[in-house]
Amino acid sequence: MARRRRFRAAEALAALLLLALSAACGSRLPESDFEDGTRPDRTTPSTAGEPIRVGIITSATSPVGGNAFTGPRDGAKAYFEHLNAQGGIDGRPVEVRLCDDGGSGVGNNECVHELVDEDEVVALVATTALDYAGASRVSRARVPDIGGQPIGPAYDTWPHLYGIYGSLAPREGTTGWDGELYGGTEVYRYFKREHGARTAAVVSYNQSASAAYARLVEQGLRAEGYKVVTEQVDFALPNFRAVAADLKEQGADLVFDAIDSHGNARLCAAMDDAGVEITAKVTNVQNWTSTVADDYQDAPRCRNALWATGSSRNFEDTDQPAVREFRAATEGLKTHSQWQLEGWAAARWFTEAARACADEGVTRACVDGWMSRSQNFTADGLLLPVRFEHLAEPPETRRACLSVARWQDGRGWVSQGEMDENCFEVPQLPYRP
Repeated sequence: MARRRRFRAAEALAALLLLALSAACGSRLPESDFEDGTRPDRTTPSTAGEPIRVGIITSATSPVGGNAFTGPRDGAKAYFEHLNAQGGIDGRPVEVRLCDDGGSGVGNNECVHELVDEDEVVALVATTALDYAGASRVSRARVPDIGGQPIGPAYDTWPHLYGIYGSLAPREGTTGWDGELYGGTEVYRYFKREHGARTAAVVSYNQSASAAYARLVEQGLRAEGYKVVTEQVDFALPNFRAVAADLKEQGADLVFDAIDSHGNARLCAAMDDAGVEITAKVTNVQNWTSTVADDYQDAPRCRNALWATGSSRNFEDTDQPAVREFRAATEGLKTHSQWQLEGWAAARWFTEAARACADEGVTRACVDGWMSRSQNFTADGLLLPVRFEHLAEPPETRRACLSVARWQDGRGWVSQGEMDENCFEVPQLPYRP
């Protein structure tokens, strides 16, 4: 049965926005600026040996910080460099064109114009944009966008866009089903079943994006029968000591949050100072990185209670051949992260499509046609099976699986079970992105 990931778009959007809790999105460029790029036949078959050009859009210098978005880009670049060293695709190297949209809608439209219309890329790969304002333009040009991070609702809105986690939505220009997306409760079910958790706290700021995401988490927890403790702090002057004291008094088993990375580190330090003992401090795929020891250096107890959940295989699982290949090709990077691995998987996805099109010609139309038919893609076991369906009605329940890892000093992120076996039949709850 097809699998559905939990609120991935909302989770990613909230996590990234909360790094700064505000970002200048800007206005969009007029559609007339892109009139010449609407032809779906913009790319034509090339002769053997000519480069295959792809584009990567990243909000590398966005208002939320330079390192927030670059993981998928770095992973995809590493894959293409590795691929080219092995001879490319049917003897043709992949030429990567990068564009930094600055985290704004204006910048994103400019990147789309540059890559789609001027550079005439065959596809976009591993897009990671704070404001994907140019998504409709990419779709109208019928440029396949492969393996992008669903920071916003674009990948559940437009055809020809293929997010890294798949989609069940109709994708006909309207987000989800009448503006609503649906996600499951598998993360909460996991901790309830595997660790007997019954009381969960959700910590947020008194800010709209933070509060909205917190409500989403609370909804899922209550659907799974948890007692929910809500903790809200002032964004400007957060009193994490008071939160920690209440968490101890309430006897919380789990702590979820809708706060930024810096706030999380301060919260963990306060919890250590207060002697809070919990089963898990649960974080998301964006914070699944090798920098935990430094980020949480003042909170050893809380640090070793960090758990991460996602839809891709732990980048520390080097007993897996596909992970070993990724790690060997990225050994020169200062840090490693789950988003890098997912960027690598996105580039691999494009490569499979391009190889299938080698005889016919690696064009936008051929690559997009292959992508539209691709089902259960796993990047050789790096991803949970990815599907694209066009369901007329949202599902009431789905079988959903998840990858789970726990941080342990001296060992790093340690996988908890096999991600293809951490599966549950869970309700699908609506939310508005």
